[in-house]
This record gives sequence, C-alpha cells and structure tokens, in this order.
Amino acid sequence: MFFSLDGGDGAGKTTQLPSFCDWLRSRGLDVAVCRDPGSTRLGEAVRRILLEAQDFPIARRSEMLLYMAARAQLTEEIIRPALAAGKTVVSDRYLLANVVYQGHAGGLDPELLWQVGLIATGGLLPDLTIVLDLPVEKAADRRTRPWDRMEQQGREFHERVRRGFLDEAARQPDRIVVVSADASVEEVQQAIRRAASRWLDERPQRR
Repeated sequence: MFFSLDGGDGAGKTTQLPSFCDWLRSRGLDVAVCRDPGSTRLGEAVRRILLEAQDFPIARRSEMLLYMAARAQLTEEIIRPALAAGKTVVSDRYLLANVVYQGHAGGLDPELLWQVGLIATGGLLPDLTIVLDLPVEKAADRRTRPWDRMEQQGREFHERVRRGFLDEAARQPDRIVVVSADASVEEVQQAIRRAASRWLDERPQRR
C-alpha cells in the first residue's frame, strides 16, 4: 500500500506524518517513510538546490524537471523495493505536489505534468493521497522556521496552490481525500486516520 500526505506549506504535514505512521504500525503494517524530494542521495541534493538555493534563478520548467528527477530516483531506489517487500509506504509529498505547485500555481499545464510524472515514476501513483487543507493566512501564521525558496513565493501563489489541491481532489475523489487542518492536532490526526481506515477496510490489498 502506498499513501502520500500533502497540502500547502504550513498545513501540518510534518506534525501529522509521524503519528499517522505510528498508527499504521499499530495495525500491524510494516511502514517505510520517505519524503519527496529527498530520501536518496540524489533526491537530497536536488532538494537543497530547489529549496535552499538563493543565488541563481531556476525557471519554472527547470524546477519541475528537477522535482521529477528526484522523484524518479525515489521511486526506483526506495518506493518500489519497499512495496515489493510487502511494506506500506508513506511519502511526505509526491507527484500531486508537482502538479499543483508548478502547474496550477506556477503556470505550467497540469495535465502535461501528470503525463511527465507518470513517465518519471513508471506509472506508480499512491493508492491514497491525503491533502491537509488550511486557509493560506492561517498556514502562514503557523510557520515558525525560516521560509524556504518555495514558501517565499507570495500569498497569491499560495492561494493558487490551495485551489490547485482542491481542484485535483475534486477531479480524483477516489485517489485524493481532503482533510481540514483547521482544528487541533489531535482532531486532524483522527480525520487522517478515518480517511485511511476507509481505504484500508474497503480496498483490496496491493498485489
């Protein structure tokens, strides 16, 4: 089984993901956790370029392809072997984020990004993506660390990000579930678990 946790910056992914993984383990699942971009040597190097680089410009199309390259390596090196070993994979972001940030918010064609993403991942998509949704102004208020390169793109950009996640969820309700993050940490976690429980209880096991 393959889950991804996604959403706008400041929605609470970093807080919610460890508890979600612990809950999956409590159900007897062997969980492998990764982040996109990251979790491989190539992915971490690309992550530093994309999120930390301040001294040179990165065109939106170049940005998209860097994310795709990191994800291709993540899929081949981490996710596919974990799934083949019978593990449940939980990824902090995946292809949907690329479609939303560089497509809906960044001006590239979202449908084209889905196509490029399917090539990069060999067609591998999460069984379920859980999107944490929070109004942009509330998400900005929650950030306590310095903002990375993507987070510095301005309110209008992040409004488009939020709309993009919601639009994609409306288009793919069987694969993407939206959970309101405008609640306590415990309430959001329970909502995440309910969404995952429905999938675990109703969907056939990945073969």
